[in-house]
Parts: sequence; structure tokens; C-alpha cells
Amino acid sequence: MTYTAGAAGRANPVDPGPDPVARLRIMAAGVRGARVVEQVVPAPVEAVWAVMSDLEGEFGRFQPDMRSLRVLRVAGDRVEALARSKYGFRARLRGVVRPGWCWLQSRFLIIGMAASPTPDGGTRVALTGGVRVPGRAAVVPVGTARELASAMERLRERVAATGRGRS
Repeated sequence: MTYTAGAAGRANPVDPGPDPVARLRIMAAGVRGARVVEQVVPAPVEAVWAVMSDLEGEFGRFQPDMRSLRVLRVAGDRVEALARSKYGFRARLRGVVRPGWCWLQSRFLIIGMAASPTPDGGTRVALTGGVRVPGRAAVVPVGTARELASAMERLRERVAATGRGRS
């Protein structure tokens, strides 16, 4: 727990809340049909997050169904982007990207990613997302776990390919 100065200089506790991976589990629990794939990647969190948060570059290389993602607007931690799937579908995503945290959604798509350091210097990564049921907090669960597992494996490969992973 950290502290900030309060009124008249008194210390007020500031609870930073759950780490990004725990936060992703909480968010996914509120989305019917959502799956979370979680693994430890043997590389420092800075190296893993550098790959994960490169939305216009590496993101499309490790997300199996994504052809490209173009960032349209950034305002602080708020992001608006245009995603194109390998099947030709487009989605205008809006959400938040912070160190270790990304939650983007459109009318038809949800993407959630989180990364937290482990005590041994690795990175715990969690991924969720999928095709959204329009107007509802729900994801079509068909094939989601397989796609997320594939994304996780490809992420591990991308981290190793960039030379950022541990041997």
C-alpha cells in the first residue's frame, strides 16, 4: 500500500487495487462466455509488455485472427483504434492502455490483455476476448479458448524473436 499526503499533511492510505492480471480476471468474470488464458512468459515484464502494447506492430503478429490494428487517437491512457481481422471484418475499438493493462472493445469485439511481474523475473500474462454479442456483456464462446491459447504461444514466440526473452 502507498500513501499520499491528505488534508493538513495527514497521511492517507491509497490502495492501488489488484495487479493487472487479477484485474483482467475480474473484468472477464463480468463478461458472459469470456475465457482467460494465463501463463508465465520467461522474460521481464518490460520486454513482454513492449511486444503486447505495440498495437500497430507486434499485436497483429501474435493475435491469430488480427490482420492489423491502426491507432486513430490517443488521449492519456484512452485509445481509439481500427482493427481488421484476417477475415476482412473491421471494428472500431475504444478503451484503455496502461503499463501492463489493455482493455479495448467495440460493438462486436472485446480484447483484454494484462501483464504482471513474477518474483523470479518472469511475467504472468493473461489474455481474454472474442466476438461480442452486440449490446450485451457477453462473448460468443465458440473457439475462444483455442484462439487465446494460440495467441499466448505466438506471444511467447514474438518475445523470443525480439531478443527480449531469457534463455
